[in-house]
Amino acid sequence: MRRVIHAFGICFLIVLIGGAFCIAWMVHYGFSTRIPPSGLESAVAESMRALAVPSRYKSLKNPVTASPDVLREGIEHWADHCAICHANNGGGDTMYGKTLYPRPPDMRQKDTQEMSDGELYYTIQSGIMLSGMPAFGTPGDNDLDSWKLVAFIRHLPSLSQSEELEMGKMNPKSPEELEEEKEEENFLQGGPSDSHPSHPHQH
Repeated sequence: MRRVIHAFGICFLIVLIGGAFCIAWMVHYGFSTRIPPSGLESAVAESMRALAVPSRYKSLKNPVTASPDVLREGIEHWADHCAICHANNGGGDTMYGKTLYPRPPDMRQKDTQEMSDGELYYTIQSGIMLSGMPAFGTPGDNDLDSWKLVAFIRHLPSLSQSEELEMGKMNPKSPEELEEEKEEENFLQGGPSDSHPSHPHQH
C-alpha cells in the first residue's frame, strides 16, 4: 500500500511540476497562435483527435463510391468550405491554417489517411473541441455530402495539378478579388481597364 501511495505521490508531483512549467512558459511567451506548437502539444492534439470519435464510428465504411461525379462534388465542396484552412491540396498552408492552434493536419499524410471512413465522417460532422475544427453538415450518419467529402479526402494524396488549379477558381472571393478578376478579363479581351478605385471617397 505504501508503494502505491508513494507512486501516486510521485505522479502527482510530476504533474504539478509540469503544470507549473507550462504556466511559467505561457507567462513568458504569451498565448500567441503564431508560435508553432511543440512536439508534445502536437502529439496531445493528435491523441485528442483520436479520442474525440465514438467507438461505433470507427468501424463505419463509406457508403458512397468514389466515382468521378462524387469526386467532382467533393472537390467543389472542399474548395468552397474547407480550403480556407486546409488549402486546396490539404496541406494547410493558408493564412488561417498557418495561425490556427493547433495547426490543421496535412490531410495527405498517414495520420489522416489511416483514419477510418467513420472517423473522418464524424470529424466533419461533429468538429473537434479546442482545435478550430467546426461541425459541418446535417447531424446523423447519413449525410451524403459529408461522405462525399470523405471520398475526396482519400483522393487528396493523388490530387492532380489541374484539379488543384481548377479548385482555385472555386474558392470564395472577396469583392476586391472579384473586381480585380473582372478588370483582368476586360484587359485580356481588349476592353477598357478601370484604373480608378472601385470605392471612391465619400465627402
